[in-house]
Amino acid sequence: MARQISMPYQFPPVCLLPPAADAGGRTSAYRDLANALKAWVVCHVNQGNAAQVTLSILQGQDTLGTGSKAVGVMPTWLCAATATSDTLAVQTPGATFQTSATVADKIVVFEITPEMCLDLVNGFHTIAVQTSASNAANITEAELFLWESYQGASAPSTLV
Repeated sequence: MARQISMPYQFPPVCLLPPAADAGGRTSAYRDLANALKAWVVCHVNQGNAAQVTLSILQGQDTLGTGSKAVGVMPTWLCAATATSDTLAVQTPGATFQTSATVADKIVVFEITPEMCLDLVNGFHTIAVQTSASNAANITEAELFLWESYQGASAPSTLV
């Protein structure tokens, strides 16, 4: 029996930050969650230096980031050393997460339920991820996975 689920149709990945050295920190483009029932920002930190990295999820009123501010509290998970574990451990919910100083490859997952985390009443429906300044030996990347109210071969774009 076939399983009626397909990642590209039901949880299409969207690149927020391509892999890059993160000495100065960076902010992704803002992506529209207007059609999202839920979204997950998956951050990968290849921490080659003990300088901590703070990951922040921001919300904006459009894809330009108008009125940018922190999102509300959301569930967060961490895999602190992907070389030895694939287990995601629940972390304290928040709008940001700071890695430890431990040199390791890490994954941080933020779960966004728009009506709980975004200021929808005031028109905030886009998100971005921001990394803090750390060290050039720290490589970061981030992907957005969406569970959209519309599912099909050509889902609405997050760029508009």
